[in-house]
Amino acid sequence: MRRIRHNTPTGARSHTESRPRGRIALTAASVLVAAAGLGTLATPAHAATVVVSTSAALSSALQSATAGTVIQVRGGTYYPTATLQSTVNGTSSAPVTLTAYGSETVKIDGSSLPSGSWIFKLTADYWNVSNITFQNSPDSAVVCQSCTGTNWNNVKTINGGDSGFTLTGDGTVNNTVKNLDSYGNYDAATHGENADGVAIKFGSGSGNLVTGARLYNNSDDGIDFWSFSSPVTVEHTWSFGNGVNRWSDSAFAGDGNGFKLGGDGEVVAHVVNNSAAWGNAGNGFTENSNTGALVINRTTAYANGNYGYYFATSAARLGKNLAVSNGSGLVSKGSSVVSSGNNWDSGISTPSFVSTDASSTYNSRGSDGTLPATTFLTTGSSTIGATMN
Repeated sequence: MRRIRHNTPTGARSHTESRPRGRIALTAASVLVAAAGLGTLATPAHAATVVVSTSAALSSALQSATAGTVIQVRGGTYYPTATLQSTVNGTSSAPVTLTAYGSETVKIDGSSLPSGSWIFKLTADYWNVSNITFQNSPDSAVVCQSCTGTNWNNVKTINGGDSGFTLTGDGTVNNTVKNLDSYGNYDAATHGENADGVAIKFGSGSGNLVTGARLYNNSDDGIDFWSFSSPVTVEHTWSFGNGVNRWSDSAFAGDGNGFKLGGDGEVVAHVVNNSAAWGNAGNGFTENSNTGALVINRTTAYANGNYGYYFATSAARLGKNLAVSNGSGLVSKGSSVVSSGNNWDSGISTPSFVSTDASSTYNSRGSDGTLPATTFLTTGSSTIGATMN
């Protein structure tokens, strides 16, 4: 629940991959591209487009990039033998881009990495990363440390040995995580106590946004803001099935909160809009000892093991939220909470759900990366609960 190991693995040059297409050598003077006609020389006036098809070439491209470089990864499954990483900064007008080539499917698999390794570590500013799956990591799959201005879109972090996607460190500023799927992450060594879908922990920095995420079936929490001292905004995000012992671990210790919004004594006003938590072992939404003025607006908590909303000590503002069929009750709120327009407030009725069948929430995303269309937990109401889109 509280841990992230700040390991700083160094990238080796020897990599393996499932679909070798030939080795690509990158030097300071030139970039040799695997696909003919798709590369340009890297000069100060013209950043390169680099097409890579081996793990070694990918590692080299990440470290040799300059502002404006576009790294395109050919389809296939890659098995690096050391953490992929970069400290190269882009700029706001010329970010570094890492993406799949065209519409090809790219998976970077951590099963050949040493124990305790991350798949991808970025300590840099102004990167755009999209359309890549990071899977089977020994530890966290993706860690962005003290990053500014990064954009992550249509990324998957699945079946890793700790949290799937992590933002951490002071100077974590203006990062956007959009349309992320993070699921199946489980830390066996600590019996599921730490592996979250998204961990924004141990750091500070304004302007960070999570939007359109699906965070599910992780051993600990869907999203966790432990010891992060600046407000984070979450919107249009689903967190479900977290904290359920799916690994037959007799000492299982996962908490299973959908949205864990604090901890470690930080007082911070995180914001959650139009999001939903269901089927989590713990609470749907919880302050986790954060006494700040959290804002939770137009969300839905359904069939979570504990409370739908647990805000016993904070000065949270809870508005237009909908809680149904949670194990310990709709809400637990202290005297400092401002509560208005929620279905536990006087005079507010509970609308009926169109569907309580969650199967459609596992469907493929839209062609633009948006969450799949569903009637699950929708009500048609324009005034209360998540709209589920």
